[in-house]
Amino acid sequence: MRLLAALLACSCYAADANWPAFRGHKADGLGASAVPVTWNADPSHGPLQNVLWKTPIPGLSHSSAIVWGGKLFVTTAVSSKGSAPLKVGLYGSGASADDSDEQSWEIYCLDKRTGRILWQRTAYKGVPKAKRHTKATHANTTAATDGRYLLALFGSEGLYCYDLDGKLIWKKDFGLLDAGPEPDLQWGFASSPVIYKDTVVIQADVKQGAFLTLLSLKTGAQIWRTERAALSSRSWATPAVIEASGRTQIVTNGWPHIAGFDYATGKELWRLKSEGDVPVPTPVSAHGLIYVTNAHGGWAPLYAIRPDATGDISVTADKRTSAGIAWSEPRNGAYMQTPLIDGDLLYSCSDRGVLKVYDARTGERKYEQRLGSGTTGFSASPVAAGGKLYFSSEEGEVYVIRAGPKFEQLAVNRMGEITMGSPAVSEGVLFFHTRGHIVAVGSK
Repeated sequence: MRLLAALLACSCYAADANWPAFRGHKADGLGASAVPVTWNADPSHGPLQNVLWKTPIPGLSHSSAIVWGGKLFVTTAVSSKGSAPLKVGLYGSGASADDSDEQSWEIYCLDKRTGRILWQRTAYKGVPKAKRHTKATHANTTAATDGRYLLALFGSEGLYCYDLDGKLIWKKDFGLLDAGPEPDLQWGFASSPVIYKDTVVIQADVKQGAFLTLLSLKTGAQIWRTERAALSSRSWATPAVIEASGRTQIVTNGWPHIAGFDYATGKELWRLKSEGDVPVPTPVSAHGLIYVTNAHGGWAPLYAIRPDATGDISVTADKRTSAGIAWSEPRNGAYMQTPLIDGDLLYSCSDRGVLKVYDARTGERKYEQRLGSGTTGFSASPVAAGGKLYFSSEEGEVYVIRAGPKFEQLAVNRMGEITMGSPAVSEGVLFFHTRGHIVAVGSK
């Protein structure tokens, strides 16, 4: 009955209504309909333009909004102090934030059309079990839904499954999920849950007991669990489920290895020695290839991996391809952002706003262009809609460029608040989760 109700509810909306997880369908970031090129959501820079509604969301969170039918969902963590510290920008400190007071981990459901809050649930309340980075939050992960179930993962505070009316179906405690590059650094958890058919994929690359697991979406029961301590001891990346070359695999961005696993069994299929030591971007697939990028540390590579790869497919400084690598770029530089593939081109942007555009099939670089002045950080992953690409800076400036092999900037729009989460795209509207609001940007 729940499935029938979800299908009936969905039929009232256009095919592009749903944006069910981080970066939408398959994390590709591609919207199906055009959205505005220009807007202003910052009242200090004049009248609001093309802002349909703006709803305050308490707490601090970097999660993206997701959409199913007429409902929008977002997560947050609310400090008992009423406010939480956040330091954005370009800096190298790995310190943890002074934010260990009691928190409430919450899920909000909004009416997509009006921004009205339909319901709110507190999943967990207590003192955080792990600290977070000064630029992170206690609610980094994006929720996921298939129209029947809604998943919210809060790291050490657990995984929660609701129906779309806010009824708790099940919950699961994974214990302490302490993520950080060194024993004395705690940076917070950020890998979002992935729904595939009737299962849930969770990647937890943490200091102790790293694992990849497949769960039943209906009950939360474990189907399999693969220990990853020897394979990857750090990652903040969301995994990807990819169907290609006659097999279904789960691809994980990690350090010291990127790897692919058989979806049905959790058995490792291939591995690639990672040249960037703090993996954040999600793997994406197009044109019969799997693209994985990371940065920080020695190199900042971009790999185009063949989906039928097997065994060790690692490359070296002198040899940038292998049996499993179609092409690779050692100095791509994308640290935080997941690449965007629109048509034949791959767009990859660094945390300093340096955009590099490649032929997705061959790796030929088309152009390189800096967005902004180079003094502002870029953490949110870009999205595309209607032949336009949208890149958000941490300071809330959204750069709009035309898709294509030559750089053409169309607009710079202001959100008026820190913007760390990637926007959702649904039926011609962009939904941004800013420092304190969900903002709906659409043509009036």
